[in-house]
Amino acid sequence: MPPEDDTATLTALATRALAAAGQGDMVWGHLAVRDPQGRGVWMKARGWGLEEITADRVGLVSWDGQPLAGDPHLHLEFPIHTEVMRARTEVNVTVHTHSAAVNAFSALGVPLRPLSHDAVWFTEHGLPRHTATANLVRTAELGRALAADLGAARACLMPQHGLVAVGVDAAHAVMTAILLERACSVQLAAQSAGEVRHWTSDEESLEKAPICWAPSQIEAGWQYWVRRATAYR
Repeated sequence: MPPEDDTATLTALATRALAAAGQGDMVWGHLAVRDPQGRGVWMKARGWGLEEITADRVGLVSWDGQPLAGDPHLHLEFPIHTEVMRARTEVNVTVHTHSAAVNAFSALGVPLRPLSHDAVWFTEHGLPRHTATANLVRTAELGRALAADLGAARACLMPQHGLVAVGVDAAHAVMTAILLERACSVQLAAQSAGEVRHWTSDEESLEKAPICWAPSQIEAGWQYWVRRATAYR
């Protein structure tokens, strides 16, 4: 199979994994994979739900927004992916979804506390917030602002809009988006019951994260969602 077919297939599979984890929002939200030949990024075509994506519903977009191969119907927000990957050369996969739990948590304006294993993944680099706009990230300028807010972090809140999550591969990017939603959900549940009084210290979180979320565990979680995504196909 030619490399670009491999990449389109991976993009579709990772997109469906996000859907299996409950991160869909009708036809909105998207995942992108860096093109192995450096031409741009592969991402889902507009007009389809995350769960509907197959390799023929994926397209290659250049760094300046030109459709190059596959499905040419681009999401307006392709600059999220092109500008984050341009700024972070180690990142090969990016995710943008409209997680309801993340949006609800973002509205509180409070730090993410390590109330669960999920949240410790975000201790090392923190969980920044995108501040330039709550509108669509549809220009290179806004994409660069988002990349700057993200910095070295694994994910960034996009208040009133959703999240961006990144990874060196599909497993890390997809699992980061899933862990962020789960961490936000736990904290929302705790805060709805009363004042949050106890959470793991930053020191212990930094010790705990590489154990709970070692590469083998990230891979195990990813393979679980791949199985969920392919179970009925």
